[in-house]
Amino acid sequence: MTPRKNASAAPEVRARRSAHGEPAPLPAAFYARPAEAVARELLGATIVSEAGGVRVSAEIVETEAYVGPEDEASHAAERFGRTARNDAMFGPAGTAYVYLIYGMHWCLNFVTGDEGFGAAVLVRAARPVDGIEHARARRPGRPDHELMRGPGNLARALGVDAALNRHPLDRPPLWIAPGRPIAEADVAVGPRIGISRAADWPLRFWLRGDPHVSGKS
Repeated sequence: MTPRKNASAAPEVRARRSAHGEPAPLPAAFYARPAEAVARELLGATIVSEAGGVRVSAEIVETEAYVGPEDEASHAAERFGRTARNDAMFGPAGTAYVYLIYGMHWCLNFVTGDEGFGAAVLVRAARPVDGIEHARARRPGRPDHELMRGPGNLARALGVDAALNRHPLDRPPLWIAPGRPIAEADVAVGPRIGISRAADWPLRFWLRGDPHVSGKS
């Protein structure tokens, strides 16, 4: 399987700034496109979390796209339909889909495409930028390059849990801001990790050589 060819161009992100002197969050229109396009263009973007009353920010370095009901690896695969667990994945583009794995790890996803379709991008890894002391406190004993390495670790370091399920990603306490542009030569694309169905689909995107990435294969 290859990424769909009908991905529209990313909407223009204006250089306006928030009242706090920061770049404005990415608009909902950024996410209202095929998941694979959003997954690629999220590399280099900044996650800002103020969950728990402390601020932590990080640069996204690894993502995975889950592209809709035809994707057998997706929670929204046609064989499941819409359930209580995956309902947020069918919500509006630009909202969070947060779910629990192994009964202990939260995972952060961004809903993409048309409302009701069921597509999302899983954020697999990020590089801590600000508030690293809070990330360390949430993941004690870990070296800094492992604080947000892997989706469960990332959510824990950012303080993300079920309270942020369905949260719009353009406002506190969790939002996504534009980051630095990433050249195509610096982006690797390959199979997704930790799944048994549609495992060969090239829908994982990461920064080549980045030590914060959760896997290289």
